[in-house]
Amino acid sequence: MTLDAATSDVVISSSDAAARVSAQGGRLTSLTVRGHEVLQQGAPYGCFPMVPWCGRMRDGILGFRGGRHEFEQNDPPHALHGTARDHLWEIDADDDSSVRLRHGLRPWWPFDGVVTQTLAITPGELVMSLRVSSDTETFPAQAGWHPWFRRRLTTTPESALRVDFRPRWQEERGVDYLPTGRRITPQESPLDDCFGMPHGVDVALEWPDLLHLRIRSDARWVVVFDHRPFATCVEPQTGPPNGINTAPDLVGPGEDLLVTTTWTW
Repeated sequence: MTLDAATSDVVISSSDAAARVSAQGGRLTSLTVRGHEVLQQGAPYGCFPMVPWCGRMRDGILGFRGGRHEFEQNDPPHALHGTARDHLWEIDADDDSSVRLRHGLRPWWPFDGVVTQTLAITPGELVMSLRVSSDTETFPAQAGWHPWFRRRLTTTPESALRVDFRPRWQEERGVDYLPTGRRITPQESPLDDCFGMPHGVDVALEWPDLLHLRIRSDARWVVVFDHRPFATCVEPQTGPPNGINTAPDLVGPGEDLLVTTTWTW
């Protein structure tokens, strides 16, 4: 592990790749594989953890066990991608090839919870995990990642990113960009849509003649967003948009939410 004194970022590396991790938002700001930067650079991009919810929360309102909790509508009229990406995490470095980060959800979340994120890199592989836990109370949660992959790693048109996956279904998207509850046959690009992969997320990304990257996860949903000319997002997550209200996992004493993703090249 290398600590960048200017930014307080941590760099972990293997023989063929290096990853830069920021305490701000627990964000993976860079992943260089065989000399190619695969993540879109800049503050909104890289790859950030989505927690304690993923995607859009309807009208920024969480209803749970008779309570009503309101959040900033940062994607009006909805609240987008959780709270953890906007705040500092504590960095606990393990060794040159792995790092652990910790983030307390309060006061931005109404429940007493902690998120732990680990990243470990070895030749040919990056493994990331998110664990949401609480010793004191029960609450709903989702977790996942939001990477922005560069469409092109070189200036040649032939190097444009190709995305290949075989979802079981697509969550029908309503005019409010939230799932209607109906499952439909997967559609073609352009996409800002959630797909079901009940045996785990498995998506192949290929930059022809340059790099092949495979994303797998024990999460059973993936959102693909390709409305930007410079980047495509492939987001493994534990539930669909607004799933924090419709079908959340419950976190509480002795009941953690754990999700892992493995990227291989």
